[in-house]
Amino acid sequence: MAALPLLLLPLIAYNALAFAVATDWQASVVQIEMVRGAVFVLTEGGALILAALLLLFLEILKATRTGTGSIVDHLLSTLVFIVALVEFLLVDAAATETFFLFTVISLIDVVAGYSITIRAARRDVAVDPTSF
Repeated sequence: MAALPLLLLPLIAYNALAFAVATDWQASVVQIEMVRGAVFVLTEGGALILAALLLLFLEILKATRTGTGSIVDHLLSTLVFIVALVEFLLVDAAATETFFLFTVISLIDVVAGYSITIRAARRDVAVDPTSF
């Protein structure tokens, strides 16, 4: 269960909202009047991206773990990215700015996960460069 990629949650949420409710991703969720009178508007799409970014942070923290579970986690994160990319390219309801940004976030998760794991593995294995 710990190997389950957290970015699967926004992918499921997007699909549930896009196909079941036909969501307008530009609809306002929160409006806050700022000190000088400007109004900050958080849209449904922005809220989903915000949630995905918070989960990306947790995914990056998970990537610092070592062990066989991290390999499964990286493979599943790669699968989430592939599903998001294929869906973005082939499904009309996914051809939105919100879904594109989510797809980029899932790509960053994959690249960061592998990079962090490789970096951590290099520290765990001490190789003397003069021995070659």
